[in-house]
Amino acid sequence: MTTDRRALLADAALDVLADEGIRGLTHRAVDRKAALPSGTTSAYFRTRTALLTALVMRLVQLDQAELQSTAEQLPPLRTAEELVDGMSLPTRQRLTGEGRRRSLARYACAVESARDPELREILVPRENAGREAVRRFLAEHGVTDVENRTHTLLTCLDGLVFDRLVSGGEVPREALEGVVAAALR
Repeated sequence: MTTDRRALLADAALDVLADEGIRGLTHRAVDRKAALPSGTTSAYFRTRTALLTALVMRLVQLDQAELQSTAEQLPPLRTAEELVDGMSLPTRQRLTGEGRRRSLARYACAVESARDPELREILVPRENAGREAVRRFLAEHGVTDVENRTHTLLTCLDGLVFDRLVSGGEVPREALEGVVAAALR
């Protein structure tokens, strides 16, 4: 039960952060969002830092599961067009519905991690099937310095998501084609 309650509180904290921003993330707000008695969140996460750390760990867990699932659904990537197609789905997922809410929380946490090395360490990009698919694609296309190009390509993709999260709309296919073309140079 403890693990389930912690996950429930972390999910509620994620919702509070997505709805109200970093200033709205309080123990009481999480209690309300989780529909639990006042003081429950502080019983599990004594400090705001502990609460934020739990939220970030849950966010990474959810993101990793989504990236793994998405990558497992992709056929082997052979062409630049297939890579663009493969990047389109997670890009859309991060801009709509629950993915949008997680994106809002993720960027708020990223800003906080600039001042908190523990959060930054948790948020560092993880190995996953999606990253590996990009790495393999670039290597098979003769790209030198595959690690840096993979990082740059995925960082550009993240920047495109951030831009559309703030300004609205979808990431244009042409933008995805541009970052893929740049990675292949």
